[in-house]
Amino acid sequence: MQQKLRKEQALEYHSKGRPGKIEVIPTKEAKTQRDLSLAYSPGVAEPCKEIHENIENVYKYTAKGNLVAVISNGTAVLGLGDIGPEAGKPVMEGKGVLFKIFADIDVFDIEIAEKDPVKFVEIVKALQPTFGGVNLEDIKAPECFYIEQRLKEEMNIPVMHDDQHGTAIISSAALLNALEIQGKDIKKVVFVVNGAGAAAMACVELYIALGAKKENVLMFDSKGLIHKKRNDLDERKQNFAVEKSELTLEDAFKGADVFIGLSKGNVVSKEMVKSMAPNPIVFAMANPDPEISWEDATSTREDIIMATGRSDYPNQVNNVLGFPYIFRGALDVRATQINQEMQLAAVKALAELTKSPVPDIVNMAYNESTIAFGPNYIIPKPMDPRLISTVSPAVAKAAMESGVAKKPISNWNAYEIELNKRLGIDNQLVRALGNKARRDPKRVVFADAENTNVLKAAQLALDEGIAIPILLGTPEIIKALAEEHNISIDGIQIINPKSQDEKEVRKKYGEIFFKKRQRRGVNSQEVDKLMRDRNHFGCMMVEMGDADAMISGLSRNYPDTIRPAIQIIGKEDGVCKIAGMYIMLTKKGPLFLADTTVNFNPTAEELADITLLVAKEVRTFGITPRIAMLSYSNFGSSDTPEAITVRNARAIVKQKNPSLIVDGEMQGIVAFNRDLMRESYPFSELIDAGEVNTLIFPNLSSGNIAYNLLQEVGGADAIGPVLLGLKKPVHVLQIGSSTRSILNMVVIAVIDAQYKMRKADRG
Repeated sequence: MQQKLRKEQALEYHSKGRPGKIEVIPTKEAKTQRDLSLAYSPGVAEPCKEIHENIENVYKYTAKGNLVAVISNGTAVLGLGDIGPEAGKPVMEGKGVLFKIFADIDVFDIEIAEKDPVKFVEIVKALQPTFGGVNLEDIKAPECFYIEQRLKEEMNIPVMHDDQHGTAIISSAALLNALEIQGKDIKKVVFVVNGAGAAAMACVELYIALGAKKENVLMFDSKGLIHKKRNDLDERKQNFAVEKSELTLEDAFKGADVFIGLSKGNVVSKEMVKSMAPNPIVFAMANPDPEISWEDATSTREDIIMATGRSDYPNQVNNVLGFPYIFRGALDVRATQINQEMQLAAVKALAELTKSPVPDIVNMAYNESTIAFGPNYIIPKPMDPRLISTVSPAVAKAAMESGVAKKPISNWNAYEIELNKRLGIDNQLVRALGNKARRDPKRVVFADAENTNVLKAAQLALDEGIAIPILLGTPEIIKALAEEHNISIDGIQIINPKSQDEKEVRKKYGEIFFKKRQRRGVNSQEVDKLMRDRNHFGCMMVEMGDADAMISGLSRNYPDTIRPAIQIIGKEDGVCKIAGMYIMLTKKGPLFLADTTVNFNPTAEELADITLLVAKEVRTFGITPRIAMLSYSNFGSSDTPEAITVRNARAIVKQKNPSLIVDGEMQGIVAFNRDLMRESYPFSELIDAGEVNTLIFPNLSSGNIAYNLLQEVGGADAIGPVLLGLKKPVHVLQIGSSTRSILNMVVIAVIDAQYKMRKADRG
């Protein structure tokens, strides 16, 4: 059933709304007749003539320089094999998505109905005028070797078959670091390689380029050891043939230093690992099941360093660490190829990055206090925002030094700044948050479970290991909705606060609630009625430790959801007023907005408290808050009461937390236009602090309007509202929230619970 549902979710994801995963968006204005005349006829003739005079001008006047073709014939798609070009198209679109989100590279995916390698080469070669680079994907061996080699020889743009070189580059970086930790010399170590496909051969070739000796490599294919007496070897395999002939995989392990697995799952036993040399290195990279599991390998040897292709264990060998940034560097210097020097530069950049201090956002994503270079961290994490500004420059420099760069870079500092601006260095936030939630899932009560989107979100939260859902509502209604919409709620607890089964729980909760509120307007006769309400019941579950967080508000107004939370759970110590914050996911990175939902017209003291609450929350996401306190006034240009309130609030914030990066009062344009700020307000502490990422509004009206405009007109995705200042996590949904929005709030609630539970344990 779970497999069927995962299938349905995948199909819905790809088919809902606009089919597929990518679209083309104009980069120039195209609204007026003049715009259209410039975009097409007659204005388009001018760049055409310039390019005709000098073909290199194609990079100046078109998108070629940032456009990569992801090309396949569908003959070796993931683990699906030869399924054809049309069936492979979703994978190629997915690769395009990865190029865009990790390196801001545009992609056209091209699926070619041609298996003849000679014809395939001719087709791809003819596409050179369109693209700045070619990423070959999911083409079966041995044809892929011929295709890549011919295209590299005949095209003057970067060409890379990622299935070969991606794993080679990432595993090489991991290998260098593992060898360093284990105290081994690459020139002396003995390798056992199980698998002889495109990736395995490319790996060994790159290891040899790093210093490994070919005679120290024992490679096995499905028929056994590749040795010189075999008469069934193609030209590529013959290159790895050894003199030995009668040697099993089990025998080869004895005394070996390094195992490289690119074959199939569960072909390596504990005994084989035990027989390896001291301080062994095992890279079991078959997916989804490695050649030997992490648990089996690490329980067998304490001195082992282990890597897999899986994200749920340390040391994941993931191609996304390489190809986006390699192509980024190659495109930016207009390289004519991706040569071995550029690949080795990527290897060394990845290896060195692993040894530098890890950013807070990466620690947060993997629920670690301090990730540091060592046996369980020999390769950077895919969430590391420094990858683009580390790997791409290294590749670009290698292209220049090896003589294949047609547009050299001279100002490397400016280039690094440009790279970080492409995506916003903090824009890994959502992926990081999801990862963090999965590391320590919590029990989340859904107070509005009689809703299809809530049930879908609960199922996804459970399937993805984000949370343990608890549904409040009438079981018959919930089960009928789930069945109607093919939602699996098997294994999810359903509680009906109104049922006779919960009478004793209501009584216990009611007694505790009455003690809290007996002198605050609540009488004993109404307590049982209140405990039948799902909001009150859910809040009591969180308060009593029967759940860790609550999500509500989908079917009722905001105050009715917040009130029970304040009455039952209460505010954190030292908090005067709770506040509401939205996280807006923009192209420049996340923006944190407050107060957007709770306080109508805060005083200066209250606005200062809101600012400090938001700053604390932003830090829990591993991001340094850089705060602009907004108004219609700029640093005293108006002495109206509202402007003075913001000005005084900033002074209070600085008094309470002098190190916090915060300034105001200021208009929104000043907050985001650093040139204007530098020219007109050179005293502002925001000028050299980096991009503003947190906005504090003078009142609820302005904050609410701003986040709605950003969402509906600006195209930003919104997460929120995030309630700040409660002792335990209760979060409120917007009426009509989508499944994705609800799931995002579940992630926030789980992380909130993780943080508050750790805080409670400490003190």
